[in-house]
Amino acid sequence: MDFLLHGEETERLRFRKLVPADFELWLPFHKDKRTSEFWNGLPQDPETACEQDFERTFYRYSNHLGGKQALILKGTGELIGLCGLLVQEVDGQKELEIAYSLLPPFWKRGFATEAAVKCREFAFHNQLAESLVSIIHIGNVPSQKVALNNGMQLDRTTTYNNNPVHIFRIRS
Repeated sequence: MDFLLHGEETERLRFRKLVPADFELWLPFHKDKRTSEFWNGLPQDPETACEQDFERTFYRYSNHLGGKQALILKGTGELIGLCGLLVQEVDGQKELEIAYSLLPPFWKRGFATEAAVKCREFAFHNQLAESLVSIIHIGNVPSQKVALNNGMQLDRTTTYNNNPVHIFRIRS
């Protein structure tokens, strides 16, 4: 099963696979303290955090576990974020997650919602899962708003990777 949206587009965005050459473009995400303020257990060194982010993504690609993809702004060709469908295990149950992260200069412009909606539509159109989740730290209100804007509802609160999280869910 292919969970990747490579080549898919929205009005303003194009999805493509992340490539090693994107490292320097994504590194500013990890250098901005606001991007990791809610998540415990991440490396303090931005380069190490970015390396681990890329390693996880490439592992997912090669093991058919989905993965975040580069979000390219169609008007400029800039990489503005990562978004995609990820096979996850939450509380011992296999889930398909819509995950999204944007570079801070692109926050509060609707890009995360636009990308997340595309992921939802793609997953349900291709019958990849009966429901989708977003795993969001309980303190990360902006990401929770994206989930709500994507039609999701709070399903439950739990612990994921030693972090307190809300599980937002939408059913097909």
